[in-house]
Amino acid sequence: QVQVVESGGGLVQAGGSLRLSCTASGRTRPSFVTGWFRQAPGKEREFVAAINWRDGKTWYVDSVKGRFTISRDNVKNTVSLQMNSLKPEDAGVYCCAAVNAESSAYTPTRPRDYDYWGQGTQVTVSS
Repeated sequence: QVQVVESGGGLVQAGGSLRLSCTASGRTRPSFVTGWFRQAPGKEREFVAAINWRDGKTWYVDSVKGRFTISRDNVKNTVSLQMNSLKPEDAGVYCCAAVNAESSAYTPTRPRDYDYWGQGTQVTVSS
């Protein structure tokens, strides 16, 4: 089994920065893909960014390109999401998820393709 835990959420003013971390433990594999998703009240879960542990390939939703950066530390099994120039519309519960890219057919932007999920961390952006 794999456990995923997020940390780093909080309250920030518009234009500010936050750094989220996602740590995976248990039966992790170098072939994992880790994604970040967010959900605001009354809205559907939205893909934010994802990274392939093996080759570092990344994916971003258009609305965060140039402001957010996803990165990995394979030694610590940690994926970070650096969020700069935050906007009120970036607020929500941010969840980290993982999938073994070699054992599952997956689309990195699709939540239902991920097998392991964290509980989420709240990000609030004040205007």
